[in-house]
Amino acid sequence: MKLFKLWFPVVIWAGIIFYFSSIPDLKTGLEYDFFLRKLAHITEYLIFTFLLYRAFSGSFNMNVFRFFMYPAAFSLLYAISDEIHQYFVLGRSCSAQDVLIDSIGIIGFYILIRIKKGCLCLTR
Repeated sequence: MKLFKLWFPVVIWAGIIFYFSSIPDLKTGLEYDFFLRKLAHITEYLIFTFLLYRAFSGSFNMNVFRFFMYPAAFSLLYAISDEIHQYFVLGRSCSAQDVLIDSIGIIGFYILIRIKKGCLCLTR
């Protein structure tokens, strides 16, 4: 049951990302559409990395470096696969720029967790 509670949110969030990536010509219709969509990329991958971090830290006994690297690597791989998926969706495209923007969310999670813990290093 513990593993379900840890990993089910990861699966649900990955599904949400997949769902929104499946919507053709997804736009907000607001004045700052481009900015809002890029902010959404950052936010969704910050949350995804947090959920993966939570799942990994509750499931495995690893050092701090791996507790960050595994969730970050999985998030990055999912971001890449998401862009490939969008290539096949009408009105969407595959963009390396979006993967870089997703990476801001991944790195943002790392910065937030290190600020919370009072250290911006990987050795603590």
